[in-house]
Amino acid sequence: MPRTAAPPVPAPSTSRRRTSASVVLRSVLEHGPVARSTIARLTGLSPASVTDYCSRFTELGLIRESETPRRSQGVGRPHVPLDLDVSRFVVGGVHVAVPYTTVALLDLRGRVVAVRELRHDGADGADGADGADGADAILAQAADGLAALLARSPRLRCLGVGFAAGGWVDRDSGTVVEHPLLGWHEVPVRDVLGARTGLPVHVDGHARALVNAERLFGRARGSRSVLHLFVGNVVDAAFATNDEVHHGPRSQAGAIAHLPVPGGTEPCDCGRTGCLQAELSERTLCRRARRAGIVDGVNPMHVVAAAASGDPVAARLLVERAGAVGRAVRLLLDVLNPETVVVTEVGILHREDCLAALREGVGDDRAASVVPSSFPDSVLAVAGGSVALDVLYRDPLAASPEAI
Repeated sequence: MPRTAAPPVPAPSTSRRRTSASVVLRSVLEHGPVARSTIARLTGLSPASVTDYCSRFTELGLIRESETPRRSQGVGRPHVPLDLDVSRFVVGGVHVAVPYTTVALLDLRGRVVAVRELRHDGADGADGADGADGADAILAQAADGLAALLARSPRLRCLGVGFAAGGWVDRDSGTVVEHPLLGWHEVPVRDVLGARTGLPVHVDGHARALVNAERLFGRARGSRSVLHLFVGNVVDAAFATNDEVHHGPRSQAGAIAHLPVPGGTEPCDCGRTGCLQAELSERTLCRRARRAGIVDGVNPMHVVAAAASGDPVAARLLVERAGAVGRAVRLLLDVLNPETVVVTEVGILHREDCLAALREGVGDDRAASVVPSSFPDSVLAVAGGSVALDVLYRDPLAASPEAI
């Protein structure tokens, strides 16, 4: 597929309007319930501009006035604070992993309203459904799953769908360019899901999606630079500075699967030994656990459960993996020097000894800047939905055709 042409640069007035609308809605997200005068102070916009944007958002149903006015220091005219209206709108989220797809509905604060896991037809527990036929089936299943969730909540209107996956995902063309573990190649996800759902569809890689989730709704809010490391069946990373996630040409930034691990012993599909993904993936963790007689499947949560039940070998496997993740993080810290590092990895999300091993691998000098995901029980659902929510908060007046 030829490289996607760069989108046209918006006119300055349009760009300023989008930026101003974005900072106003972000202020309500971060501080609500919040008075209009406070929004003006926080954003540097004039009170008249803030009032205008807030009126538009109210008409769109994105915000509402709080039921209880607040009096400023007990005197003067009471302020009527504004807050997000989470009773009307949701976004759909689709995350495609190797063995299953997660579909979800998220409210405007990034909270999961409803979620389902859809096992891939024909999945053998390792690699799922392969190739173009498998992609079509998985996307059809995801669209049907979203429709079922929406049917259970008829009062909610869906503003759009976010799609996230590992591998090479091109945001601009809406395409999964390459996902070797699924056998996907040049899959036009945005077009396929859009046709099946009738909704706007936005597509991105899951590490970049989770950076956006962290800066909007999680621990990284307010950080000037954020690195996210995702360690699942796929291992990849994303980096954001000044509220912008770096994508690179055709969204290839963050592809770290084949970074060499000193002393690594696992063979990689690329033909080399000791690649980062081959060493740290959940498939490798589960294979080692099967070899030790701990589990008989490919679900990493079974290893976590075995460790929680007192199996010392399961605990050791998880702690060793977390330490190796920490050493990988230290390498990335040396290159990128972010203010905050967020790690999504199954052991680190559920065990304090794994978090300690992660930070030990990073080193005392930077350990405090490394935190686990803010969404331990819903990370895949949040990844999908946050792709759409990022678009909403960047250009909220486009949430409805009447507002453009």
